Amino acid sequence: MKLIVLDRDGVINEDLQRPVADPDEWVPIPGSLEAIARLHQAGWHVAIATNQSGISRGLIELDTLHAIHKRMHEKVNQAGGRIDVVAFCPHSDSDQCNCRKPAPGMLYTISERLDIDLSTVVVVGDSLRDMQAAMATAATPVIVRTGKGQKTLDNNKGLEHIAAYDDLDSVVDALLAPAEEQ
Repeated sequence: MKLIVLDRDGVINEDLQRPVADPDEWVPIPGSLEAIARLHQAGWHVAIATNQSGISRGLIELDTLHAIHKRMHEKVNQAGGRIDVVAFCPHSDSDQCNCRKPAPGMLYTISERLDIDLSTVVVVGDSLRDMQAAMATAATPVIVRTGKGQKTLDNNKGLEHIAAYDDLDSVVDALLAPAEEQ
């Protein structure tokens, strides 16, 4: 099984610099839905791992988060793709949980649900936290310049060994290139 784990805000949808608080605020980054569809059509499984501290901070209700994710699933399905698993952490930093990235808990949850070794998985994010979670599990970290990605690259020395792409569509181009050339 080929699996890619995506961060949500800043990778799939526009990062609002605050929690997405309504399904109508969930706006996909151009090309991201089509990129997920291309992965699905090429036999990849797609999972999401997203920090959602707005829940613990009282900025968003759990029902609203589910409605936002329903919209995301619908938009991805309309584009011809599929998301297999959505894992989210409702906690804030002060909760000191094992699921909030940079902790690897959500990645372990996805691994268990899909019965896959994380060392074979690609994790795409736009923040240092995403990269740290991937490295903690021996997954392959990939950073996109959308969302907080460019700022993350500019402000964190030591990420030079991590593949960086302009957006999710570019990541998918690179992942599928060998298969498409055959």
